[in-house]
Amino acid sequence: MEIFKTLQINIPFAETLEQMPTYAKFMKELLSKKRRYQEKEVIPLNATCSAILQSNIPHKSKDPGSVTIPVTIGKVSVWKALIDLGASVSLMPLSMMKRIGGIQLKPTRMSLQLADRSIKYPEGVAEDVLVKVDKFFIPVDFAVIDITEDAEIPLILGRPFMRTTKMGIDMENGKLLVKVANEEIEFDIFHPMHLPKDKGQCLQMDVIDEICA
Repeated sequence: MEIFKTLQINIPFAETLEQMPTYAKFMKELLSKKRRYQEKEVIPLNATCSAILQSNIPHKSKDPGSVTIPVTIGKVSVWKALIDLGASVSLMPLSMMKRIGGIQLKPTRMSLQLADRSIKYPEGVAEDVLVKVDKFFIPVDFAVIDITEDAEIPLILGRPFMRTTKMGIDMENGKLLVKVANEEIEFDIFHPMHLPKDKGQCLQMDVIDEICA
């Protein structure tokens, strides 16, 4: 018996399969890719594939146009003041400043780079100008520049104004929220204040240098 326990016989693999018909059939189907696995297998998909299969891709919307709100400065009403996330300063034309009256300019060596990469130099900075937004009065610093006043959107309110008013914009529902202290007001930015025609302009302004005299 001990002899049989230690006895080793070398048999070719093909002959072994012939002695095991069921296993031979399994191997043949597996190697010919005709057999399908019966075990359950979880195959992870990336975010893109999952979004397509689950129809989670949002509906593509059209450009809603510029975001504007009505404001009043002194006795001058501006029906469409542009809310511009791309502007690091608020901007007022010199001609509007003269119409408002009573605004003092502080000298500055600020230079402004426009979206077309051109450089403009403001006439000065008007600090703490009270801008009436509905029932709120918001102090705003304006860079006053001698440019042709746009008949449709003459005033630009930049990021500092948005931060002061804790502004929130819901582009899906066309709502703009302005908060002051514990009060808030809501504007509909799609209908009464929506521009009748989009001119396709890209507005951006950054302060690239500022040395107050």
